[in-house]
Amino acid sequence: MSNQSILRITRELSEIQRGSDLSLAVACRDIDVRHVRALIIGPSDTPYEFGFFEFAVKFTKEYPTKAPGVTAITTNAGRTRFNPNIYAGGKVCLSILGTWRGERGEEWSSAQGLESILISIQSLMSQNPYENEPGFEDAKSDYDKKNQAAYVAKIRHETLRISVIERLEDYLGIDRGKAPGVTVYNAEEDYQSSSTDAPFEPFKDLCKRRFLWYYESYLLSIDNESKKHKDGDRFEKMPFEGPGNAMEGTFQYSVLKKRLQAIHDKLNEEAQSWAKEGLTAVEKEISIASNLQRQFEQIVESYKKNDAVTLDFELVEKNPFVWQMVLFGRPMTNLDGGVFRIMIYLSTKFPDVLPRVKFETPIFHHRVSPSGVLCYDAIRKDDMRSHIAAIIEAIEEESPAYDPRTLVHPEAAKLFWGPPEDKKLYNRRLRRSVQDSSDFS
Repeated sequence: MSNQSILRITRELSEIQRGSDLSLAVACRDIDVRHVRALIIGPSDTPYEFGFFEFAVKFTKEYPTKAPGVTAITTNAGRTRFNPNIYAGGKVCLSILGTWRGERGEEWSSAQGLESILISIQSLMSQNPYENEPGFEDAKSDYDKKNQAAYVAKIRHETLRISVIERLEDYLGIDRGKAPGVTVYNAEEDYQSSSTDAPFEPFKDLCKRRFLWYYESYLLSIDNESKKHKDGDRFEKMPFEGPGNAMEGTFQYSVLKKRLQAIHDKLNEEAQSWAKEGLTAVEKEISIASNLQRQFEQIVESYKKNDAVTLDFELVEKNPFVWQMVLFGRPMTNLDGGVFRIMIYLSTKFPDVLPRVKFETPIFHHRVSPSGVLCYDAIRKDDMRSHIAAIIEAIEEESPAYDPRTLVHPEAAKLFWGPPEDKKLYNRRLRRSVQDSSDFS
């Protein structure tokens, strides 16, 4: 592969990694930029909502003259077809990839790149993926409409089961055993079976953090869907599904709910365990311990001189891996008079593993989940000053641009982005939680 091609790929990877799109992520081993992993988080208001869909991208020496090859990895070990255009065997049918005959002008050109490929794949994850099947435009009968609803229903179930729950269970080492509706699956299995590489899991921490963000949305989806589909009801087969290239199974929402809750508990335990690991790192004088201690001291000094925001910091039990931050609401804002205690748990693997941030003081806010998990995104992942700034910005911003990927409190988000009367109710409930905050400080 030419140096020019490698530079092009490296630049594209860097642009995606630095970008603000929370639904796309890319990674590669340092020694080989030709083999890239990509993660697409399913769009909101679709049956793929907040699912974790992984793809392997292979660039040839002809790139960018020729499109790279793309293989779906999230396929339940080759057993599940997630879309008419995303096959169980991993094939992704898109005109931009040359794997599907599209209209004139839809084919690949060197002006396109990895991000445009990922956005094209993401566009397949629509509210009605049945429409991606050729001939859909002629489907007008009640039978076809029934198929569309049935297809959406089973994709929603399998998105939760395969792309979210089983992925996280594998990451956390949770033994699925022989519970009803459970099949042992490893997110790497179908990809690694044809590869001699050691397991490469670049999105492990990202998926853990996002699971905590979207946990309430997952539960809400399960509660809504379980009213429509009884445990044990079989998935309906679609006309375009064939042997070995289908989505087969049964609805098991009661089981999925228990497994979601077990993952949530395990992730909270993991963050709590970092405190003990951190103290051990301090005793052994590991560099990350002194690094975080130094960052903490610099941040404390910095905010002493900052008149725009009032913060108190403390290391819990003098442990640089457990920070307590108290945020005092700014005057003349919705947070005026509030006193919010925020816990920040850090891993000895920081910054490869990012902090877990939790509001100990209850607050009704679209960026804070009912269990206190804050949705924020720091610009500089390795700099705790950037994390603190992002935490403050996320909680204080009063007129944010609409982005469903940042809305982790479903009830609050619905009110915040609703009609004027709903927005007034949101502000009243936020103010009430601010007024009550002193009771929890």
